[in-house]
Amino acid sequence: MTSYITSFDQLPLALNAEHVAQALGLSRSGAYALVRSEGFPTIQVGKRLTVPKEQFIAWIAEHAGTVAK
Repeated sequence: MTSYITSFDQLPLALNAEHVAQALGLSRSGAYALVRSEGFPTIQVGKRLTVPKEQFIAWIAEHAGTVAK
């Protein structure tokens, strides 16, 4: 069973691809592709890519209502 995040309050301070997938309702591979895409707010910690919670929320707000081309 896939769990979904229903509130920003449920997010940790630093998200991984699994958290991004749950929050956006994406597949795991879709979340990894998004996290690795240019312009997505990630920071690299060693070999891991993490997404700061506040930057993730800002990214969502910035891209809400836009259609990918």
